Amino acid sequence: MPVEESIKRLRDAIISCDKELALEATREIIDKGIDPIEAFEKGLVEGARVVGDKFDRLEIFLTELIEVADVMKACTDLLMSQIPKGRVPKKGTVVIGTVKGDIHEIGKNIVASLLSANGFDVHDLGADVPAEKFIEEADKVGADIIAVSALMTSTIGGQKDVIDYLKATGKRKKFYVMVGGGPTTREWAEQIGADGYAETAMEAVKVALDLIQKRRSS
Repeated sequence: MPVEESIKRLRDAIISCDKELALEATREIIDKGIDPIEAFEKGLVEGARVVGDKFDRLEIFLTELIEVADVMKACTDLLMSQIPKGRVPKKGTVVIGTVKGDIHEIGKNIVASLLSANGFDVHDLGADVPAEKFIEEADKVGADIIAVSALMTSTIGGQKDVIDYLKATGKRKKFYVMVGGGPTTREWAEQIGADGYAETAMEAVKVALDLIQKRRSS
């Protein structure tokens, strides 16, 4: 099977959310010695883009998007294990988590998986994360972006806490801050001074890519 056919098989498996077939296609790519970076970009990333567009058009449901994110993570881990250190096509580094007092993770996990599948080095802090932990981890890993999720109206203030903590420590200009989650809005993001807001997981990837481009051109 030609290289293009093998990569297309992986892409189609991602689009159809067939985990068994996707893993089989990934192993086949590895066994054939196909460039894992090419397979990553033309197979996983392209497949993820199609799935994201379908979700944006309401052609698939959230449960399907969650399943796709799980499939992509498994395949990404396999491919990345084959790429020599330094060759990973890293777009940027993101620290992500759900704010303190909020234990919801599904939406955040989807965003983390999609960011990873699109070339970001993602450090997931999980849920119930205090503001200072976001900044501590961002400093530690040299993050470009801090992505802060909140899924409850009672915890949304935690997103502002992260920005306020950055200001208080003189580090506001060091990191871009993205916010998202059920109760968040573009108006809220502007009100608290966030650098980016995303309503959907795929939009979050686009916003992150735009912020990285902005950083590199500044």
